Amino acid sequence: MTDEPLLRVTSLSKSYGARRGCENVSFELWPGEVLAVVGESGSGKTTLLNCVSTRLPPSSGLVSYRMRDGQWRDLYRMSEAERRFLMRTDWGFVHQNPADGLRMSVSAGANVGERLMAVGDRHYGRIRETAIDWLGRVEISADRIDDQPRAFSGGMRQRLQIARNLVTGPRLVFMDEPTGGLDVSVQARLLDLLRGLVSDLGLAAVVVTHDLAVARLLSHRMMVMKDGVVVEHGLTDRVLDDPRAPYTQLLVSSILQV
Repeated sequence: MTDEPLLRVTSLSKSYGARRGCENVSFELWPGEVLAVVGESGSGKTTLLNCVSTRLPPSSGLVSYRMRDGQWRDLYRMSEAERRFLMRTDWGFVHQNPADGLRMSVSAGANVGERLMAVGDRHYGRIRETAIDWLGRVEISADRIDDQPRAFSGGMRQRLQIARNLVTGPRLVFMDEPTGGLDVSVQARLLDLLRGLVSDLGLAAVVVTHDLAVARLLSHRMMVMKDGVVVEHGLTDRVLDDPRAPYTQLLVSSILQV
């Protein structure tokens, strides 16, 4: 394992006029590590995710990424084309609503194949073979490869979105409430699948969730946000078993009372 982090976020802030999205957030993410960002709706966790993943420019602060050649790059000093290439190849982004991360009018196989073409694969047979392999890995039958995502259930769409993101072997994946809106039984299967894939592939991931059970199952480390500020940060089991910030204690106790 490398002795350098993969991602470094320094004093990141985002404001919308007078309203604070997130303020003075700093953290490092290491290869193979999963960081959960938790908090209630309006806590700033999605704003933070969007700023770190270059979907939303921050008001101030620095987001640096260690490229495959070992060089550190300031993401907001890269060209738009360079950032887009990074998003298509080295990174993945799993949306809460799979329709935001899929092309609904093309087949399941084409959704996976598009990412492969983005990294230069042009061999149709090999692309289709890889797509079938990845559909199998996310528990979608090979005979659905030519079906459009609109014919899939919500859970299947989410699994297809995961396959689309992971097929290029990214080093970093961002997930925005990946199990939100799914039935409990579907959530459990998806979480098991995600945990296995993240572990098998040695992925680094930033997962935004309001669900502490999701954070416990998927993450090594956890950041708790309230009103745009990080109120607690530590190893996931420590934060959940021995919360120190009053807000974290409140979050944990509210789950235990359900």
